[in-house]
Amino acid sequence: MNRKLHLSCIAAIGFTMACIAVTPAQAANKDSVPDWVRDAAKQTLPIYSPTTRAVILLEDMTYTVAPDGQAVEHLRKVIKILRPNGREAGIVGVPYDKDTKILSMHVWSIGPDGHEYALKDNEMIDVGSFDGISLYSDDKVRAANPPGRDPGGVVAYEYERKARPYLAETTWFFQGELPRLHQSFTLVLPPGFTFGTVWAHHDEVKAIDLEHQNWRWQMDNVPRIDTEEIPLAPSDEALAGRMTVHYGGPNLSLMTTGTWQSIGQWYDTLAHDRLTATPEIAAKAAELTAGKPDFYDKAEAIGQFVQKDVRYVEIKVGIGGLQPHAAADVFRNRYGDCKDKSTLLTAMLSTVGIHAALVMVDTDRGVVVADAPSTVGDHVVTAIEVPKDYQSDKLHGIITANTGKRYLIFDPTWELTPFGQFEHELQGGYGVLMEGKDSQVIALPVLNPSLNTISRSAHFQLTADGQLQGKVVVSRFGDVSDRWRNLYTATDQKKQQDAMNDFLHQDITAFTIKDLKVENAGSLNKDLTTTFDLEAQSFGKSMGGLMMVRPRVLGTERFPTDMKHRSLPIDLRETMQAKDDYEIDLPAGYTVDELPPAVNLDLGFASYTSTTEQKGNTLHYTRTYTVREVSLPASKYADVQRLASTIIADEQSSAVLKKQ
Repeated sequence: MNRKLHLSCIAAIGFTMACIAVTPAQAANKDSVPDWVRDAAKQTLPIYSPTTRAVILLEDMTYTVAPDGQAVEHLRKVIKILRPNGREAGIVGVPYDKDTKILSMHVWSIGPDGHEYALKDNEMIDVGSFDGISLYSDDKVRAANPPGRDPGGVVAYEYERKARPYLAETTWFFQGELPRLHQSFTLVLPPGFTFGTVWAHHDEVKAIDLEHQNWRWQMDNVPRIDTEEIPLAPSDEALAGRMTVHYGGPNLSLMTTGTWQSIGQWYDTLAHDRLTATPEIAAKAAELTAGKPDFYDKAEAIGQFVQKDVRYVEIKVGIGGLQPHAAADVFRNRYGDCKDKSTLLTAMLSTVGIHAALVMVDTDRGVVVADAPSTVGDHVVTAIEVPKDYQSDKLHGIITANTGKRYLIFDPTWELTPFGQFEHELQGGYGVLMEGKDSQVIALPVLNPSLNTISRSAHFQLTADGQLQGKVVVSRFGDVSDRWRNLYTATDQKKQQDAMNDFLHQDITAFTIKDLKVENAGSLNKDLTTTFDLEAQSFGKSMGGLMMVRPRVLGTERFPTDMKHRSLPIDLRETMQAKDDYEIDLPAGYTVDELPPAVNLDLGFASYTSTTEQKGNTLHYTRTYTVREVSLPASKYADVQRLASTIIADEQSSAVLKKQ
């Protein structure tokens, strides 16, 4: 079970717990609340920012491994509520499933008035998974809603839980959305066992040797990850510090030794037998590729089948969170999660002579770190081996492994991404190519902006009273078309109309549209094109003998920035290119008195150009906005602000028309 699933389960219980009245927990005797809770509660706090809603006073984890490799986690945690919006931080939730059973759990609290409480077992509830995509999952959370969760109150809990029996690895996530005053991680190994650590998003901290195969890592005053009001910020998980421990011993056959190769080989033991193709799978693959000798055509036909005809549904019990279901089962049922769909795709391709492998990634760019091998990740995609001398201008998501082999990265779960590409969330990140002894970390490419485009064009007539009329054509391709393709293929007319109104309201206050036509909504390798007649009232603003007209009629490309000092990396989300071409026929009796200046800004990671010209009695506006990179260091923030202000100024600029 990955950390994101833990976090989503805990977040999901918030609503459930809020709907349950606070249990009148038994007031504790003076000796019922442990001394370690009282001691933590008495600590003097540093000065935190006014937006800090709660603080973790203490978090001590002990991870004890038995000679047979089975491990038990023991956690003590104390949280202090600082502000009313921090009450949710005092909701206790401990995830588990059939392989990670909770052996014991206790919850206490101290109200702002000093009143102490100890919850009984029957004052805790077990809550199922709330992810909304699982047909069945044994993920559960044991939850408690202790009293006293008000500013100044303290909540504490302690539990013991079995760790996964088939993974000789554990990760200490020591940073998150709350600051942490004191925390530690203790590793207890049996004689003959060894371990190693890798660190992500944090410098290594040396362990304290407690002797007798016991080691402890301690940290104090770890700041919170605070991205809530920071524009263009990476995800919290892509910034949070963590330490992964890999351990091994004489009785362990499945181990991850702190290398990407060992992680790939470990996963191969889980997935290898599931990749077997049955006669039914082979027959379907043959049917799909009949008359298609070309590599791309064959791979595309099978890829689109798994992408579109196999529903994304998760069934997970215990190890099922990591191990894919058999390709035969996925094919027969026509549903599966990411690893299931990738497994079926790999099996089907093998029957037509195309090799493929699974790739572990994370949907938040930056979570998988090249020099910190671990199984931390939340998604699986497919790497399709491309023949040695094969070339095609349709293959864009290509990586080259250190073996010299080329692979096309493709995600069969992303139903609106054309074959040959992969979604922007993964671009610029890392993945683990699961190829047995050739397993390795791979850098996922950033695709060319020309593969993710918006093109808007129109020819308008402007009347003397400021009304604008014309036919608009908008074409979208790539990830920027996802929302609109889904809108036109999977929603009703009202939602489509509402979305179009929202799009136009960004730039025009009063308007009517007619004769909306949509082409290629379901054809991923073609532009999604919408055409419509637009009438905008009061578009031109008259002032005496002058009229102000914005040449950039539609298309808002601005993005948020602020003027604060920047210390976090910058996430531009996706490469893309937007082009606009608008012609406005001037009303009779008017001529151009003043035009906005041309813009030509190229910052390397992005560029922006625009021109406004008069051609006869027509105002002609063109612009091109290109984003070439997805991640930037904080040092580039001044350039990002410059780009943002340039776009805003140009989008708001007006031409001045003069009545003759």
